[in-house]
Amino acid sequence: MNPAEIRELTAEELALRAEECRRETLNLRLQAQTGQLENTARFRDVRRDLARLETERTARARAVEQTEGQTT
Repeated sequence: MNPAEIRELTAEELALRAEECRRETLNLRLQAQTGQLENTARFRDVRRDLARLETERTARARAVEQTEGQTT
């Protein structure tokens, strides 16, 4: 998932995708523990996607705080 795609998502979609990434991370960890994980690089990809999603959520929250602080 690239940053341009993430910027186009709504707040609800961001939250949903972040939750999906967390679930996938858990599933990957379980697969690694049981020896079923084939693609270990997927860990890195999912972790980075989650970080991108959370970064966008934080940036949006800060933008809202700044606009609220300027108007009041």
